[in-house]
Formats: sequence, C-alpha cells, structure tokens
Amino acid sequence: MRVVSIPNLVLLSVTICCSLTETLSNGTSPNIIIMLMDDMGWGDLGVLGQPSKETPNLDAMAAQGMLLTNFYTANPLCSPSRAALLTGRLPVRNGFYTTNAHARNAYTPQEIVGGISKDEILLPEMLKKKGYVSKIVGKWHLGHRPQYLPLEHGFDEWFGSPNCHFGPYNGSVRPNIPVYNNSEMIGRYFEDFKIDLRTGESNLTQMYLMEGIDFIRRQTDAKQPFFLYWAADATHAPVYASKSFLGKSQRGRYGDAVMELDYSVGQILSLLQGLGIEKNTFVFFTSDNGAALISSPHEGGSNGPFLCGKQTTFEGGMREPAIAWWPGHIKDGTVSLQPANVMDLFTTSLALAGISPPDDRTLDGMDLTPVLLNGSHKLHNSRPIFFYRGNEMMAVRLGQYKAHYWTWSNSWEEFQHGINFCPGQEVPGVTTHDQKEHTLQPLIFHLGQDPGEKYPLSVLTMEYQEVLRNISAVVQQHQKTLVPGMPQLNMCDLAVMNWAPPGCEKLGKCLKPPKSAPWKCLWPH
Repeated sequence: MRVVSIPNLVLLSVTICCSLTETLSNGTSPNIIIMLMDDMGWGDLGVLGQPSKETPNLDAMAAQGMLLTNFYTANPLCSPSRAALLTGRLPVRNGFYTTNAHARNAYTPQEIVGGISKDEILLPEMLKKKGYVSKIVGKWHLGHRPQYLPLEHGFDEWFGSPNCHFGPYNGSVRPNIPVYNNSEMIGRYFEDFKIDLRTGESNLTQMYLMEGIDFIRRQTDAKQPFFLYWAADATHAPVYASKSFLGKSQRGRYGDAVMELDYSVGQILSLLQGLGIEKNTFVFFTSDNGAALISSPHEGGSNGPFLCGKQTTFEGGMREPAIAWWPGHIKDGTVSLQPANVMDLFTTSLALAGISPPDDRTLDGMDLTPVLLNGSHKLHNSRPIFFYRGNEMMAVRLGQYKAHYWTWSNSWEEFQHGINFCPGQEVPGVTTHDQKEHTLQPLIFHLGQDPGEKYPLSVLTMEYQEVLRNISAVVQQHQKTLVPGMPQLNMCDLAVMNWAPPGCEKLGKCLKPPKSAPWKCLWPH
C-alpha cells in the first residue's frame, strides 16, 4: 500500500513564508473577515451532510467558494484555540495552557488570573502595518482583566464579552459577565443583556450582526482596509436565538441558534456584494472546537462521522467546518482536502495583506494562499497536524494517517458523575478513561478509510511500520525545536473576577471584590 513519504522537513518551515511577497492582481490589500463560531461541529452544516439542511447561506457560501474538509482547530477547547488563531502559534507556545496537571484542558473563566501574554503578537497588531482597522464582535476569551482586553492587543473596536455567557449570578459570590463597547462595559449579561434560560430567547446574535454590518459600512465609506473578527457564541450552551428563530429548526433550540447564525452569515455576505466590495474581501468561516456532545442533543451539535467531541483530541473534538469565500479569487464550488489549521489564518491573512510575518518567533501557521487561490495540493502530504491537550502532544496527523501517542476521554470519576465527552461512541482501548500512553506503539488510524477512529492498523503490518517511521521523524523534529511558553492558565483568584470592570462607575454597577486568595486552578479534564 502507498503511504505518506516525508520530504525534507526544512521545506516545511520555508513554506510558511512562501507567497508572502506576492502582490494581488489589483495591488490592494483585501479586507479580511474571520467568522469564528462557538462549539459548532463539523456535522452542523447542510453542505457537510446535516440531514435537516437548515444552513442555506453557509451551503451557498461553500458553493461560491472553497470547502476545506480537513480543517482543524489547535485545541479542543475555546480559549486556547482562539489564542492560537490570533497568534498563529500552538497554545503550548503562546502560553494558553496549564502545567497544574498532565494533559488538562484549561481556559479563561472569571477567576483566572492570567491572559494573553504581552509578548505575543496578535493578528490585528500586525495588520496595522498596512493601515487596517480591526474590530472584534462577540466573545474574546483571552483574559478579562484590563491588560488582557482586545484594545490592548491591536483591536481598534470591540463589542462583546470577555467570557462565556454563563449565569445568572447574584453578584455577591460571583458577578454577572460584563458586555463591553470598546474599552468600557455597557452592562452585564442577564441584567442588561437578557438571556432567557427557560425559553432560550436572546437578541445577542442580532446585536452582533448589526455591529458587524455597521463596522463594514463605516470602513467602506472611509475607504479603509478592515479586519472583522466576528466571534458569535450562540451555539455554546446555554444556546440562544432571537424570537423570530426560536422553534424554527427540526433540531430544537440548538438548531434555532445555528439557523440564526446562518442567516447572519448570509446578511454579511449580501452586504459585501451590495457595497461592491466582495471581490476585495476575503471571508473565512469556521469554529473554535468540536461540538459539545456533553450538551447534546438539546444544546449541542453534531460532529458528523467523527469520534467524540469538544475537550478530546479525537477527530470530533478538533476537526471543524471551514469555508473560504472570495469571489473572483477563489474558484466557485471547490473542495480542498488539504490538512489545515486555524493557526493558518494568521499567516494567510498576513500574506493576503502583503505583510511579512514576525521573524523573532516560531509560527505554526502556514500560508494557505497557494491552496486557496491556485488549488495547489503541494502541501498536502507534508503538512502535519498536532493534537495537543494542555501540555501534552496527544496525537499527530500526517497525510491520511493519525497516530495517537496518548488517549483519554475523561477520568472515571468525572464519567461516573455523568460527564461524557463520547456519548454512544465508546471504543475499547481508544476512548480510555485513564490517561493511557502509547508512545512506544502508537495507535494509528487511516482517516480516509476510518474517519471515526474505530479500527487501528495492526502493528504487524508493513503499512503500520512505514507510517510509524514517517510520523516519528515529524514528531522528533517537532519536539526537538519546541520551546514551551510560560503557562498563563495556572492560577485562579476570586478577587480578579468581573467585580468592577472599566466603565462600571458610570453605570453604578461596580461590585466589591473579596480579598485576594490565589490558588492553583483545578482542571479536571
């Protein structure tokens, strides 16, 4: 059987910089829109097989652009994946991980002390070199303390929240999450920005849509290149939708949220066409991690044929829906099998803007413009995908093959308390509830033949031995050059929660924090 061969690994790093100096035919830097959904699964789109076919606008976007079926996030949890997108670097490099315990997912709840390091360079900071104006709409999740907020890291505007829309809280033990307009809070979830947990009704997605539309119009009028990071979070439990979408989906409330997000995508693309800027605007749609099967079926999505979901490094936890759209540049109706990663959006955006990437740090993102604009397949077999959970490299994909060096769904203790990341999908020896090391004899799957990771290759076959040799070379090179960043997600403290965010004085919404008593955060998964 023909298996993947490894070219000179030096070429892999060179590829990152290829095309960066190429100039677009019209000589201008295109606008860039990245639409990042929250906990939306690979199987939630009609174009990817969802049987209710309730995403007509996303399906049309794929028909008018490129569907990337082998697109991955950098981590199976929200905060680290978002940090990876905006820095082009693995969470283990940019510091969005924990060393409190082995292979644990960590994120930024209210009590987290840390956030995105000042030493990291985020995409909007780089885009300023070409005069881009940048706005984030929706969830930030890279730290809620003032020094970590978006306008301190390159964004010019922000409408949204630093944390998940959990709550409501009573304000004495835990404050409700603030909503910001630029650098000051303008209210709090459940108080001023309503989410009805009983009915699922909330107008937040409509607010996010209007904020995005207003920004696009203003920058178009000003003839300024812009970067819009549209990070709506309606598909994260507790899921929500506005009144006009509630009860519309065959899939229940989660489907209602998906339908409203699909509508919003359609409105934004239609606006670009109405303003006549669609040929100068690159749009990319994806999700931060796999669907949260623990919240299914009422408040969680579908990962299609893939194993498990959010929190795991199986395919269902990290393979994402992904669509690239740029009329006149990306050929209509194309499907790319290129293995790609959310970190590639950093490097690709810089390439489109004509900006050289920072040369003082290792980047994990690659320039996808040869794939997007020319349909190139030259990266296909040589590009590895690394699957990290906290401080551990759990698995590696190379070509059609994926090798698991560690397996773990979640602990027996958590599982026995009803927390199940793989409901109905237990695979003996694969979805283990103990952290099981396979370093000496990795579990290897052929994802083309077995996308559900149910049938590991026999270690006795020549196929297994050859694949192992090829992947081992990649792993050795990666580990030899890996310099972990300072972990930012180790310490927690109730005193740092959103008691008194900037702007609370004007609203009379400042709350008194407790005394500081930091502790090492407990990350059970």
